[in-house]
Amino acid sequence: MLNKDMLNIIIGMFILLLGILIGVAFLTLMERKVLGYIQIRKGPNKVGVWGILQPFSDGIKLFTKEQVYLNYSNYFSYYFSPIMGFMLSLLIWSLMPYMFNMLMFNLGILFFLCCTSVGVYVLLIAGWSSNSNYSLLGGLRSVAQTISYEVSLSLILMSSIIMIMNFNLMSFLEYQNLIWMIFLMLPLSLCFFSSMLAETNRTPFDFAEGESELVSGFNIEYSSGGFALIFLAEYSSILFMSLLFVIIYMGGYELNFMFYFKVVFFSFLFIWVRGTLPRYRYDKLMYLCWKSYLPVSLNYLIFFLGLKMILFYKINLV
Repeated sequence: MLNKDMLNIIIGMFILLLGILIGVAFLTLMERKVLGYIQIRKGPNKVGVWGILQPFSDGIKLFTKEQVYLNYSNYFSYYFSPIMGFMLSLLIWSLMPYMFNMLMFNLGILFFLCCTSVGVYVLLIAGWSSNSNYSLLGGLRSVAQTISYEVSLSLILMSSIIMIMNFNLMSFLEYQNLIWMIFLMLPLSLCFFSSMLAETNRTPFDFAEGESELVSGFNIEYSSGGFALIFLAEYSSILFMSLLFVIIYMGGYELNFMFYFKVVFFSFLFIWVRGTLPRYRYDKLMYLCWKSYLPVSLNYLIFFLGLKMILFYKINLV
């Protein structure tokens, strides 16, 4: 029986990884089409019907191109950091409570915070190991930004955890039967959304890839497969962050059409923001995190702690 269970889990994880990769492929297509329509032009529309095969042709092109080996790079760090980044972005998905392979994380949110923290090292090593001034600057910016916004992200998550007193993501479904968390924590959820943008290095917080001053940031020396893996990791993180937002603030994890629609809608918001907003100034980015989001999230954390204590004493007195 145990062997069958293990086989079930392995097959389930394989289906999951396949689904993520296909989802990432079509997310890139959606981004190019949406940005095209925002800029009043057509997106990819030549390869297949409505350009639907474009992501696959891009993937084949990138993975079959010749890999560039830098003479002055730290070879092993340079070569393996994109692979590690991609593996970490896929590893985070294992904490989703799947119905068919009997896996459930009781400490899912802690696991998520651990994986995102380790992801900082991947960015730093990718920027440093290329031995290029531009990529090192991009890596340093990215590390400063990611560490800063992880603090606010963790504190915002703490408020939700205090309300349900559980680290398991499945518990959010039970506590949102009557009202979604987004209505109870509207300012916090908006802070969480913009922290997600900063955490995934997306516009208007894409300083790690500031094309105007850093050419392309930490990934400038990467080509072919390495470049593809860095971007697969980024888009996988975008999908996961959209999923996490829906689970925590918009009704929890339920396998129906509306759940998937909400996830796609939040992925679309990432693209919409990219097509609409200009890049922030770097000092403004840090100011926003340490002087705005940190005090707001701390105040809400104390507020929800007090609320929970009042409810606890009321229930005990009754």
